[in-house]
Amino acid sequence: MRPVITPEESARLDAAAAESLEVLMERAGLGVALAAVEMGAGYGSKVIVLSGPGNNGGDGYVAARHLRRRGVEVEVRAFGFPKGDYSPARRAAASAVVAGVRVVPIGAPEPADLIIDALFGSGFRGSLPHEIVPWTDHPAPVLAVDLASGLDGRFGSVAGAVFSAATTVTFDAAKVGHYLGAGPTHTGRLSVIPIGLPKPDPEFTMCDSDDAPVPTRGHDAHKWSAGSVAVVGGSSGLVGAAVMASEAALRFGAGAVRLIVPAGLRGEAATGHPGIMTMGIGGVDSFGPTDVGPILEALGRFDVLVLGPGIGKGRGTLIEALLDRWDRPLVLDADGISGANVAAITARQAPTILTPHAGEFERLTGSTAAPQAAFEFAESTGTVVLLKGSPTFIGGAKRWAVDSGGPELATIGTGDVLAGMIGALVARGLDPEVAARSAAYRHGLAGSHLAGVTSVTAMGLLEVIGRWAN
Repeated sequence: MRPVITPEESARLDAAAAESLEVLMERAGLGVALAAVEMGAGYGSKVIVLSGPGNNGGDGYVAARHLRRRGVEVEVRAFGFPKGDYSPARRAAASAVVAGVRVVPIGAPEPADLIIDALFGSGFRGSLPHEIVPWTDHPAPVLAVDLASGLDGRFGSVAGAVFSAATTVTFDAAKVGHYLGAGPTHTGRLSVIPIGLPKPDPEFTMCDSDDAPVPTRGHDAHKWSAGSVAVVGGSSGLVGAAVMASEAALRFGAGAVRLIVPAGLRGEAATGHPGIMTMGIGGVDSFGPTDVGPILEALGRFDVLVLGPGIGKGRGTLIEALLDRWDRPLVLDADGISGANVAAITARQAPTILTPHAGEFERLTGSTAAPQAAFEFAESTGTVVLLKGSPTFIGGAKRWAVDSGGPELATIGTGDVLAGMIGALVARGLDPEVAARSAAYRHGLAGSHLAGVTSVTAMGLLEVIGRWAN
């Protein structure tokens, strides 16, 4: 469990700290220096610290002093000297000079083995001053203090030049700008160093393994007590999506899985996993509004419905009728989301999990697919919303993010696999919000594992997700 905070919360924590700012700055600067050593800074290497006039610059001066004492050839290029005669940053600068650190105006870039970007912290807005811009193209690796300069700490946006850090060191909690927008591209490896700040009030929490449980089966379990999942989906050319969702549910621990497709596609759907009970209802290649009753009858004793994979466009009437009449947990995915409306979703009394990508979220809500919008939609509708992306955000009673996977999962069909995994965990007894984040976390682990040995495909994921099902 890793808290992620806004720049405003970061400033509040600094002000509320029990320790003096000077003590906090000393700890932060030492942490930066140690990170520089890990990146190769040592006797005989040259490090240039780019320092700003605020506390971020003060951290840089402390780091420069420690590196100088280790025999590193370190020089501070100052973009303005710290303000205030007795400010901690000014005292840090004076201590660095006393220790033998050369401090000069920022000037033009010169060769170095490492650049420490201590110019601006997480409160940065706007664009970089023109004097700094040439440094963003320096070929040496960059160690950013708190946040890469040029990156907006609140939204992860960029307006012009920006540093691309190999490593970013931040303090006590990650910032939202590390994860939103262009943040992941410019943050590099993120290291969170404790310096003694108070417990934060996070904007959201990053999911770790302890936050992603899976249920265990009792020794007397049978296929129905282990949890059952029904998948309704498929249409001409898209039946594979429903097949993959149902197979994912089976491979991720559901005791029984039924796949319901249009009658004319049953033969194609039955070529999937032989353990899946396949049923055809209604039309030749798509469902119609009159199929609601037969579908509900076929759902019978199943615990969870996954609705939408491959179901096709224009199924709004059928989808809304199922939303109204299905009184057990529901995972609404893919075209199931596109065919629904907010009123029908909100009216449901049983748990509902939505798994939109950005386009689906925007079509459903009319809002930009941003984490805050997803969190607020979940809260206003009483649903769980899993907004797919890198990272993935999960809104419900609490606000979560998952970064266990990466861009390797951006391939067709992986979302269908995730929907089936969520359905399996809900059927196995997890709270819907916990099931959503646990499935997303383990889906990411499976994707990262697979990317280490081969190209990631949905079919490849199906082969490996069982390793993370228990």
